[in-house]
Amino acid sequence: MNNNIETVEGKLSDKAPKNSIVKVLFQGIWKNNPGLCQLLGLCPLLAVTSTAVSALGLAVATLVVLCMSSIVISLLRKIIYKEVRIPIYVLFIASLVTIVRSYVEAYLPDLYSELGIYLALIVSNCIIMGRAEAFAKNNNPIYSFFDALGNGLGFAIVLFVVGSIREILGQGTFMLGAASLLGSFGQGLECTLIDSDYTIMVAILPPGGFFVLAFLIAYKNFAANYKRNRLENSFKINSKIL
Repeated sequence: MNNNIETVEGKLSDKAPKNSIVKVLFQGIWKNNPGLCQLLGLCPLLAVTSTAVSALGLAVATLVVLCMSSIVISLLRKIIYKEVRIPIYVLFIASLVTIVRSYVEAYLPDLYSELGIYLALIVSNCIIMGRAEAFAKNNNPIYSFFDALGNGLGFAIVLFVVGSIREILGQGTFMLGAASLLGSFGQGLECTLIDSDYTIMVAILPPGGFFVLAFLIAYKNFAANYKRNRLENSFKINSKIL
């Protein structure tokens, strides 16, 4: 096992193989998913995922800020004094969030009103600061970008899945309001899957977010344990044959 690749944080070797970029990318998407494994960003994950569209909007905004901040911090890592690195990180991240927030407010007003304060609170998202401190400050911009992209996609997938499940169970709809985010293309995605008489109201309430997230974490742990058990059993069978 290459510890420089498999660990959540640290500096990759300068002689790391090219395929390590792919490993860095998929670490954040599945194995060390920030939402399911590290349990970071739970506040927006539970508060904004009452619908798939709001979850998708926040996911894209977070992904953009995460990737851009990791690249900027990686580029400037050698000239940032370690004693003041945290305030400087916050300054960079806050500037990027302000740009993204202004863009959403200007061009996607419906989404802006739905996300509310949580769009501005991307500044305090632990995932962004965590990747800056754990990875971007120690690695070059290419690796930092793919690390941020992997973690951002992993968080985005969790947001979208939780929002979709909560919307379907709680409202009976899927991608309602997608036209405000995706234009005419989004209109074709809006649909009703369950009659309102058969919806589960608790799904769109705060406890519903905890329940759905708990099931996803349980599935993630079950899949990891199942894979590990199969691998261990295969070694036992091979040892008996020998």
